[in-house]
Amino acid sequence: MEQIPARLTAKPSWLLTQLAVHAHRLASEGFGEVGARGYHYRILAALDQFGEASQAELGRRCNMDRSDVVAAINELAEQGFVERTPDPDDRRRNIVTLTEAGERQMRRIDRALDEVQDDLLGPLSPEDRQTLTRLLTLLLTHHRQERT
Repeated sequence: MEQIPARLTAKPSWLLTQLAVHAHRLASEGFGEVGARGYHYRILAALDQFGEASQAELGRRCNMDRSDVVAAINELAEQGFVERTPDPDDRRRNIVTLTEAGERQMRRIDRALDEVQDDLLGPLSPEDRQTLTRLLTLLLTHHRQERT
């Protein structure tokens, strides 16, 4: 890290920010290779893991703004990756379901993101990758609990 003040490179917050910018670029490229966006993956992953859900539930689970959820679900529905139907218990609410095509798209995105992880974490051994993931999870969990 030539020409960067040592005071910066000694700060984990600075390093994390720089790496986050790089990781975001790599992930965006990976999503683009399979015709997806990050919001698409969040929604598909939530539907795969938890099953059908209302748009509001998806917003909470995926940490997304309501308007972003609606836009992403519209895009996914147009491509046949999700189906949106009125909730029989509350016609004002929509229930979103993952389709078989959506499952296939999620697997394509998973493969693209696996390549992104390999690129991002290339210099690390498998053990170091697990340690990094564990430590980042610990930090994120701690700071999310602070907000509640």
